[in-house]
Amino acid sequence: MRICDFAQHNLHLLNYSVPMEGTFPRHELDAHLHSLPELPDAIPYVTSYYEERWGFCLQQRLRESLPEGDYRVFIDTTLQPGSLTLGDLVIPGRSKQEIFVSTYTCHPSMANNEVSGMTVATFLARAILERGTPRFTYRFVFAPETIGPLCYLAAPGRKEHLRRQVLAAFNVTCVGDERGFSLLPSKWGDTLTDRVARHVMHHLCPNYREYTFALDRGSDECQYSSPGVDLPMVSVMRSKYGTFPEYHTSLDDLSLVTGAGLKGSFDVILRCFDALEDGISPLYTTLQAGEPWFSKYGLRSTLGAFKLDMRTILGLGNVMSYADGRHSLLDVAEKMQVPVWELFQYRQALQRVGLLRASELPIEQ
Repeated sequence: MRICDFAQHNLHLLNYSVPMEGTFPRHELDAHLHSLPELPDAIPYVTSYYEERWGFCLQQRLRESLPEGDYRVFIDTTLQPGSLTLGDLVIPGRSKQEIFVSTYTCHPSMANNEVSGMTVATFLARAILERGTPRFTYRFVFAPETIGPLCYLAAPGRKEHLRRQVLAAFNVTCVGDERGFSLLPSKWGDTLTDRVARHVMHHLCPNYREYTFALDRGSDECQYSSPGVDLPMVSVMRSKYGTFPEYHTSLDDLSLVTGAGLKGSFDVILRCFDALEDGISPLYTTLQAGEPWFSKYGLRSTLGAFKLDMRTILGLGNVMSYADGRHSLLDVAEKMQVPVWELFQYRQALQRVGLLRASELPIEQ
């Protein structure tokens, strides 16, 4: 088989292949070929970061069709000191406490595993910017998976800064398909990020699957939650990395990612931001003791009981009843088993008529 015929086939270099030029018989070449017998039409994504190798990734069907004979290999690559590019977007808020968002940029030929995270994170950042000054500071980090966070954390003082300032942290990955949602909790499992993520996913995608940090981690949460860093990071996903058949293959293309999949993931994470921004402050009343006469303020109908909107009455009443300086809107929502954003309208109505004043958690200036 002539080398020009071989080159015309759909081959991918082993990621980080070393330079190579030579002629190899078919049986020797085979040791440098990578394919997936279980997915004969897929080209796998294979890497060799820490040991010098050369090779090709190809379809199993093509591999099986290669005839015996000599094959000329020519790989024109270089191995030399280089640089790592990453993005670090900081959106200042009224507080220096941070909401941290990580996504990765290392193999963008894969749509769900890679580009979907960058896409959703970008639109989340734009949504925060368009709202004006947020309560918290938001930090979006775009970097190659694993190596990127390690380089990012190596900057002088950065680990200390993040440990001190980060209130909640999210890893955004594999968020473009429509196969359901997944959650990988933090290594503690009971942080504010865990609580908010579970609350939102319970109401927006109640059939989501929850994994464990101890048994199922494998992305940027490994670095950002490592000892000495210890960020309260959860991973919000559709199909978790490593679990869907197209993962790390050429089949992870734009046919797998949909607009509805991306939008649904965007909505879930933005609601997590909403819960943090508006749902975790204690409340207290400054007007009166006892249950208010809501109809006096135009907040309740004066008609008989069968005409009453009990959901609204319970919402208003519970927001007032738990406005004791110790309960947040998120606390009230969980007691009522409703999404926290449903209570925002009741809090606003009570504030508008002077029955309620929100006292924020201490904001570090």
